[in-house]
Amino acid sequence: MHERRSRPLVLAGVLALLAMTPPAHASAQAIPDARLAGLEWRLLGPFRAGWGTMAAGVPDLPDTFYFGAAGGGVWKTRDAGASWQPMSNGLDDAAIGAIAIAPTDPDVIYAGSGQPEPRYDIAAGNGLYRSTDGGAHWQHAGLAATRHIGAILVDAKDPDTVLVGALGHIFGPNPERGVFRSTDGGKSWTKTLYIDDN
Repeated sequence: MHERRSRPLVLAGVLALLAMTPPAHASAQAIPDARLAGLEWRLLGPFRAGWGTMAAGVPDLPDTFYFGAAGGGVWKTRDAGASWQPMSNGLDDAAIGAIAIAPTDPDVIYAGSGQPEPRYDIAAGNGLYRSTDGGAHWQHAGLAATRHIGAILVDAKDPDTVLVGALGHIFGPNPERGVFRSTDGGKSWTKTLYIDDN
């Protein structure tokens, strides 16, 4: 019984480590407290699309960010949040749980569908989507039965190599729960980390 309870914790730990791994080009810099003293939080919007589930920025374009909404698709800002554009052309699912931008090509973006956080209401998704033009258009990239994608990690050198952490069915067993890997931009997938309950 103890082993069965610890399995979701192990998967959650692995996904958390993957999400926290910085890109190869990232470097930590100390910021003096005096520079932060005048900063205040402010609402950037957009003022529709429900609550945000994930945000990702483009390191070489510091004013460009994407965010995924629980019920409103993918949104993009090019001016640090002063204005937002919906980026849902070809995106057949409004519930977005994860977004990742390829470190070597900021036009390659992956969006995982399905809300990953259980709440009083939760929307399942229909897999992963990929854009090669900065979110202007999306193509379905498989994993339709995973239902809830909570983490995506794109290889630091190859935009076609990607890891996806999927929760599967939130309220019951599902063979589509685990970590999946593709080396061809989502045309094919290998299940690389999972627990076999059989």
